Amino acid sequence: MLPITPVLPDLLAALAAHGTAVLQAPPGAGKTTRVPLALLDAPWLAGRRILMLEPRRLAARTAARYMATLLGEEVGGTVGYRVRRDTRVGTRTRIEVVTEGILTRMLQSDPALEEAGVVIFDEFHERSLHADLGLALTLQSRALLRPDLRLLVMSATLDGAPVARLIGDDAPAPVITSEGRAFPVETRYVPRPRDTRVEAITARVVRRALADDDGDVLVFLPGAGEIARVQRHLADEPLPPGTYVVPLHGSLEQQAQDRAIAPSRPGTRKVVLATTIAQTSLTIEGVRVVVDSGLARVPRFSPRTGMTRLETSRVSAAGAEQRRGRAGRVAVGVCYRLWDEYEQHALVPFDRPEILEADLTPLALELAAAGVNDPLELRWLDAPPEAALAGARELLRELEALDTTGRVTPHGRALAALGTHPRLAHMLVRAQDEGPASAAAACDVVALLEQRDVLRPAREGDPTTDADMRIRLEVLRDVASGATASRLHGVNVDIATARAALAESRQWRQALRIPRNVEPDVDRCGALLMLAYPERIAQRRGGTGRASARYLLRSGTGAELMGAQSLAEGAYLAVAELGGFGGEPRVYTAAPVTLQEIESAFAGQLMDESVVEWDEAARAVRARHRTRLGALVLRESPQRDPDPAAVTAALIAGVRLTGIDALPWSESAATLRARLAFAHRADPAWPDVSDAALEATLEEWLAPSLFGVIRLDQVDVHRALEATLSWERRQALDRFAPTHWEVPSGSRIRIDYADPAAPVLAVRLQEVFGMQETPRIASGRVPLTVHLLSPAHRPVQVTQDLAGFWRGSYFDVKKEMKGRYPKHYWPDDPLVAEPRRGTRKP
Repeated sequence: MLPITPVLPDLLAALAAHGTAVLQAPPGAGKTTRVPLALLDAPWLAGRRILMLEPRRLAARTAARYMATLLGEEVGGTVGYRVRRDTRVGTRTRIEVVTEGILTRMLQSDPALEEAGVVIFDEFHERSLHADLGLALTLQSRALLRPDLRLLVMSATLDGAPVARLIGDDAPAPVITSEGRAFPVETRYVPRPRDTRVEAITARVVRRALADDDGDVLVFLPGAGEIARVQRHLADEPLPPGTYVVPLHGSLEQQAQDRAIAPSRPGTRKVVLATTIAQTSLTIEGVRVVVDSGLARVPRFSPRTGMTRLETSRVSAAGAEQRRGRAGRVAVGVCYRLWDEYEQHALVPFDRPEILEADLTPLALELAAAGVNDPLELRWLDAPPEAALAGARELLRELEALDTTGRVTPHGRALAALGTHPRLAHMLVRAQDEGPASAAAACDVVALLEQRDVLRPAREGDPTTDADMRIRLEVLRDVASGATASRLHGVNVDIATARAALAESRQWRQALRIPRNVEPDVDRCGALLMLAYPERIAQRRGGTGRASARYLLRSGTGAELMGAQSLAEGAYLAVAELGGFGGEPRVYTAAPVTLQEIESAFAGQLMDESVVEWDEAARAVRARHRTRLGALVLRESPQRDPDPAAVTAALIAGVRLTGIDALPWSESAATLRARLAFAHRADPAWPDVSDAALEATLEEWLAPSLFGVIRLDQVDVHRALEATLSWERRQALDRFAPTHWEVPSGSRIRIDYADPAAPVLAVRLQEVFGMQETPRIASGRVPLTVHLLSPAHRPVQVTQDLAGFWRGSYFDVKKEMKGRYPKHYWPDDPLVAEPRRGTRKP
């Protein structure tokens, strides 16, 4: 008897009395297959169907087949399933196992779900985006249209109380708990050394398990790449006789997945290398050992870049428990965890709900198609983040799926009906308008984007493959023609993935009614990618060469094409996949496009503008006519007779960018500024001409003098500064801070205001004979610092006390100067001596 059996009566009673319930049952309890069968004869079902949602297609098909087997039937009879492009239901079907996206489309076409008596959400702890949406829409349907519709949420690890409060009517729904598991599982911790790759230790532990334990082995790894590498490690040395290794991940064809979960052949042992696809709702018969790497590949969406990237992260505690439970389904089991036991306590309790960090574009389209304008109309366990939802709606408007009011368009409904990401659906629908050859190419492109890459890096651990999507299309054509080589078109090829992508493409062709003999138009590849990723049109910028190439995306983000790439010389690319950490993202998949293709595809979105802007390199203003698509400048030409005000504003912006010192300060301009700086220091009523003050008031003092000026070196700074002073203020400045001082010899000596605190009068000593007092400026408040010079114009004394100099130091200077310059006049009494300009003596 399965652990779920004793609680089935309580579950049936709860659904009959309350209409909703939460079932908590650990892995291996049998809830996925036993609960739907137990509900078949419930009186309240009244002949209606049971809809059970499974997160994954493989789990949906497997659960349906197993239930059909328990009834002694073929799938498609009492029990059937619906997954994308694969339906096995009939007129007698009472239990439909569906993937979550199928339920959403059922609700859009029939909001009341008239043929259903109960909706079961299995494995709800995974908190997928479609599960949260499906539950929210089902609750709305139950509240508005179908109060008799029963609702059951089942989970192995999720805290049931919040869900019970969400789905209950006037009170929380009953929570039914099934204790215990089918068979006990021993947990063994095998820490992974820091310098050991996960693939190497995984292979060692698999060999240990095969030697020490009985039964088949299920290994959890983060992705298909790690699975392939573990396969190669296990192939290095012979395994025990009768042992064979099979992979299990979402990129495999259905037949390969079915082989992986089928019972081992008699007298053999099986090692299944799986991703999280095998974590829930699957019983792989014969498995008694689990090897858990503790890693999972999870999607992370960045609203800033609009990109979803798969990241490898630690499994949650709930996920680890799910994996452990796989070992106790059919017998006593063992679970090897490739981490220290103390690390178990550091694992996060649950996986973060997908709705909080996923790309919400599909959700936004599904909501619009369901007529939900405000998501808060619905009841959510976690409401979708508003910022991410706003970005998703903006993209849908770009894809013409929503109108300006946010309501779904006929085109949007066509996209929603295809059941793939709106970007890819938009590509498919628009490609159909172009004709069969373009539509066939779109089917190939969509299939390639939905699978992992069919190209392999040239070397182990190298993240770079050729980014050209056209090569991948050619690989598909070769595989369709029967090619099996691991190297095609000069690149390494993953044949298994290519076959899976080809099968996916054929399914798309069938769905779109494209004849199989139509050859895809590979040259339309870039134009097709533009349809799906309009914000990722990329323009080459700066430099040449094939070592790397930098691009600017339409969205304004930079991107880099790394390595020796066939696309490196392209002026424009349509980018499908970006990724990488730090710096600019890397282009992983793209195709070339022409300027003409861009202008044709986005004719209604091109912007013609007249741009007057500062050119830092030329130190001048450039006026241009531009045709722009987002951040990309597609065409540019000189503009004649630009707006003078715009030119002035651009020049002012350039001065602010380069700094005040970059202005062409002539000697006269620098002198005037120095005089004003001195005047302001002596009396703040005079204007402040510091760098900060001048920069802050450029529009006031500089702009009026810039008419007709486009280059920095054309600016007349002296005229601009002088124009800020009235004629009266200029006269006052000449008195307050004169440019020159007339000395007794009759010479007019320039005053140096370089130091506003101490202006300098540098004059030959002989020219100031008879000057008894130090010259003073600023209405007599500030003495000049007098630099007394020798006949050779070298300072012999610096003073602000000329009278004191005559009385004292002069005589020491006289003695030295008389010996050095005997032809010059050095009187005994300088105060009565005649000032001299030359060497003439009395």
